[in-house]
Amino acid sequence: MKTKLLRWRRRDIARLLLASFVTGHSFAATFSEWQQRQSIEVSAPGLVKVALPPATLDALRPSLEDLRLADSSGNEVPFLIQRPAPEPAPVRAARSFKPVLRGAATVLEIETGTDVPINAVTLETPEREFIKAVRIEGSQDGQRFSAIADGIPIFRQSTASELTVHFPSGTWPWLRLTLDDQRSPPAAVTGARLHAADALAAPAEPVAVAVKSREELDTDTRLVLDLGAANLTLAWIEIETTEVLFQREIEARVPELVGEEIREAEVARGFIYALDAGNFTQVRKTTLPLDGQVRSRELILVIRNLDSPPLAVSAVRASRRPVFLLFQARQADPHVLYAGNSQCPAPRYDLSGLASQLKNARSATLAPGLVAPNPEYRPPETLPGLRETGASLDTRPWRFRKAVQSFRPGPQQVEVDLDVLAHARPDLGDLRLVRDGKQVPYLIERTMRTRVLVPVVAPANDPKQPQLSRWKLTLPRPNLPVTRLECRPGATLFQRSVRVWEEVPDDRGGRFRRELGSADWKRTTDSKNSLSVNLTGAPQTDTLYLETDNGDNPPVELDSFRLTHPATRLVFKAAESPTLYYGNPSVAAPRYDLSLVATKLLSADKVVATLGTEEVLKKAAWTEGESLTGVRGWLFWGILLLVVAGLIIVIVRLLPKPPAAGAGGAPPAG
Repeated sequence: MKTKLLRWRRRDIARLLLASFVTGHSFAATFSEWQQRQSIEVSAPGLVKVALPPATLDALRPSLEDLRLADSSGNEVPFLIQRPAPEPAPVRAARSFKPVLRGAATVLEIETGTDVPINAVTLETPEREFIKAVRIEGSQDGQRFSAIADGIPIFRQSTASELTVHFPSGTWPWLRLTLDDQRSPPAAVTGARLHAADALAAPAEPVAVAVKSREELDTDTRLVLDLGAANLTLAWIEIETTEVLFQREIEARVPELVGEEIREAEVARGFIYALDAGNFTQVRKTTLPLDGQVRSRELILVIRNLDSPPLAVSAVRASRRPVFLLFQARQADPHVLYAGNSQCPAPRYDLSGLASQLKNARSATLAPGLVAPNPEYRPPETLPGLRETGASLDTRPWRFRKAVQSFRPGPQQVEVDLDVLAHARPDLGDLRLVRDGKQVPYLIERTMRTRVLVPVVAPANDPKQPQLSRWKLTLPRPNLPVTRLECRPGATLFQRSVRVWEEVPDDRGGRFRRELGSADWKRTTDSKNSLSVNLTGAPQTDTLYLETDNGDNPPVELDSFRLTHPATRLVFKAAESPTLYYGNPSVAAPRYDLSLVATKLLSADKVVATLGTEEVLKKAAWTEGESLTGVRGWLFWGILLLVVAGLIIVIVRLLPKPPAAGAGGAPPAG
C-alpha cells in the first residue's frame, strides 16, 4: 500500500511539473541588446527539442546565460537546457578469482557472482612490462564453457597500459580467461573487476578541426587547434598518424584566467601508442578522452617526445557532445533564438525540477536556421562597458619605456621582449600601459610557448682543477627569466653530473657562487637528441657557468648550446597605441577590473602589436643593481674606512693622558 502511494505521489508531482511547464506564462520582452538571432520553424504544438549547432554555442557566453527564446509575438518562452553525458557502467569485484598455470598459459577462473549482463573485465597485476593475448570463455554451470572472444591484447609498457578485456555483452555466472605465455614469461594476475553492461552512452558528433600552427619546442610538439567555435563540449580528440611504433604522453590545454593573468590550464592528459603485438590484434590507441567544455575556440595539444623524434601528425579529429534546448510550443508558429549579450543575467524559469521528468520524454527534434545579425540590435563598440583608460599615472619613477606599435584599434596583444624582461621586475608587476597620462588596463598572458636564446660560449676550465670541464655562457642581458639550458654531446657513451651556476655580488663587494640547476646526464646510445638542465631560479647576471667532473674519463665535448624562456604577452583594448613603462621595483602590482571580461577579451580577434625601441628615462641609483666591485664597492670601502678612522679618533680621545715630566715624582736628593 505504501509503495502504491509513493508511486501515485511521484506521478502526481510529475504531472504538476509538466502542467506548470506547459502553462507557464510567456511575457513580452525586447531583444535589442542581443547581437545574433536564429529562426526555428515549429510545425506543430507540443514538446520541442532543438539541437544547438556550434555556431550558436560560439555566439553565446560559456554557461549559455544569454540564450533567449521568443515566439512569433515576441513573448519570451521558458526552456530547459539538456547536456547528454555518458554514465559509467558499475564496476564490481568478482565473487571468486583463481589463477592457474597450465603449460604455456595462465588460466584465470572467475565466478562473477552477478546475474546482470557484463561486457568487460579489468585485470589487476603488479607487472610492469608485458604483452599478452587473451581468450575469453563463458559458462552457465561452471563446467561447460563456450568461446566469447579470442586474441584480445592486454599489456603494460612503461607508462602506457591496457588491462581491460572487452567482449560482447552477456550474462555469465562463470568466466575463464586464458593468457598466452608462449612469447613471454607468465604475468602475475592478482584480481579482476567486472564491468556491467548497462552504461548509458551519450551521443557524439564530429567537429571540424584545423591545425593552426605546429611548433617543436624543446622535447615537445605543440599543436594549436582551431575548433571553429567556442563553448564546445568535446568528447575526444584523435591524432591521425602513419607511424606504426610509438608511445607518447599527450596533454590538452586551454587558456584560462588565473587572478589577473591568463595561463594555459590542463584539461586532459593521457597516452597514445602503437605497439608491436606480433600476431595479436593491433595494439593502437590514438584518442584522448576529454568530455569537458572548452570555452575557447582554440585547444592546445602538447605531445611529449622526450628523446624520441617528433611524431608525424597528418591530421587531428574531434567529436563533441550535443546540447539541446527543450521547450513547449503552444502553437505552430516561428520561434526565434537570441544570442550574444555580454551583460544580461542568466534567466530564472524555475523549471529545473522538470529536467529528470523530461529527460526521456518524446519530442520533435528541430534544427534552427543560420545564425544571423539581429536587425533590432544597436551595435556597440567591441567589448562594450570596457573602459580603455583607467586612473592617472605619474610616470616619473619609471626608468624605461617603449612605444606599442599597432595598425588598428580594438583588442590587442603584444609580447614583451628581452629589454622588458631584463629591466622589469621578475613578476612584471611594474608594467604599465599609458596613454595621455592614464593607465590602459591589461592582462598578463603567460603561455607555455618558449623562446630560444643562443648564448656566447667559451671554455672556462680551471688549471688548478684539471678533472673539471667548465663552459662560460654569456647571455644578451642580465636578469632574463631563462628556465632551461640545452646542448648536444659529442660523445655517445658517457655519464656525468652537471651543475649550472653564476657569480653574484654580495653586500661587501665580493662575489659568491649561486647554484641555478643540476642534472645527471647519461648517454648509452647513438642518439643525437639534446641534453638539458632545468633551472630552479632565474639568473641575476648575464654570465652562467656549466660545470662537470670528468673523474678519470676524457673531457666531454658539448656544442649547440641554447637557453629557453617562456613567452609572455600583454592583452588589452585600445583605440590608440599606448606606451609601455617598466623599471620601477618599488611600485605595487596593478589591479584592474579587466578580469570581469577576460573571457571575451581572450576569445576576441586581437591585433598583434609590437614594441618599439627602448628609451632610458633616468639612470639607476647607485643602490640599484650596480656591482659592489665597481662604484658601489669603492663607496662601501670608503665609508667603512671613514667610520673606522672616526672610531680610532674617539678611542684615542677617551684614553687617559700620560703624566707630565717631574710631576708627582720623588724629591731631589741632597
